[in-house]
Amino acid sequence: MLKKLAKIKYLPNNFEVIQDGDHVICSISGKKIPLENLTYWNVEKQEAYFSYIEASIKRENN
Repeated sequence: MLKKLAKIKYLPNNFEVIQDGDHVICSISGKKIPLENLTYWNVEKQEAYFSYIEASIKRENN
């Protein structure tokens, strides 16, 4: 079960865990994303996305 929010620094091809936790929150849907499933993020905005769908929505709205 996802219990603690991680603080992440998003890098171009990876991410760095700044504060231990097991998940982050999607900036579009608000869904919890387990760190082992984290695949989509924006380095400039430092935001995580649950899936390609949320990432596409963000890209279309900018």
